[in-house]
Amino acid sequence: MNLAYDDLGSGQPVLLVHGHPFDRSMWRPQAEHLAKTGYRVVTPDLRGYGTSPTQDQKTGLDVFADDLVELADHLQLASFVLGGLSMGGQIVMQLVRDHPGRVEALLLADTFAGLDTPQAKQARYDTADRITEEGMEQYAEELLPKMISKHTRATRPDVETHVRRMMRNAPKEGAAAALRGRAERPDYTPTLKHIDVPTLVVVGSEDEFTPVSDAELIQREIGPSTLVVIEGAGHLPNLEREAKFNDALTTFLTSSGATS
Repeated sequence: MNLAYDDLGSGQPVLLVHGHPFDRSMWRPQAEHLAKTGYRVVTPDLRGYGTSPTQDQKTGLDVFADDLVELADHLQLASFVLGGLSMGGQIVMQLVRDHPGRVEALLLADTFAGLDTPQAKQARYDTADRITEEGMEQYAEELLPKMISKHTRATRPDVETHVRRMMRNAPKEGAAAALRGRAERPDYTPTLKHIDVPTLVVVGSEDEFTPVSDAELIQREIGPSTLVVIEGAGHLPNLEREAKFNDALTTFLTSSGATS
């Protein structure tokens, strides 16, 4: 198993998947909170992110999903709660499609089920080439104002510092490989109606990348689902408003029967 990961607590297993261009520290507030309340929380660095290596030029979301199942098998987790944010949420949708029966409940945060426009798809390829050439620093500075809300930037310098550090430190080769693979992902929208496990859909009210309307579409398509909008948060409500996010997640896990 080549993925670096943290494994906290004991009880019902919860596997949390970070977004791009982040690492497993993105989930630290949730991992620590859930570990204290009777859950076992596994937070990996995806292939090519954090301290997980890659040799890929292009990493498909199916490859990320297979990696996560391999990690679950390594940890002897026959079934688990699975959550992901942004690209992590798309990997979650891929995993549920490719590996039915493994997941007991889902968290889909600030993510998008559909395909990119042709322009957005090309932008992923172009950005991959750019960061391979230039590195992550300028890219991180351009992304930062869109990742977190204006209110968060004004009131939570700790969050801004953490988000900037994750993005600047992301290995450029892994980030570029993921962008190329993500550009070629399938449309997950038709598969949402087949999801039959309890699902929590969360989105920040100020999310510029995946607005509330994207979350509402996912929630409408998945039968057993609940939508929570985190007011004042941008694309990373789990960091920007961690107490509200943790409350929503804990309430969901309790009500869904995914208890330790």
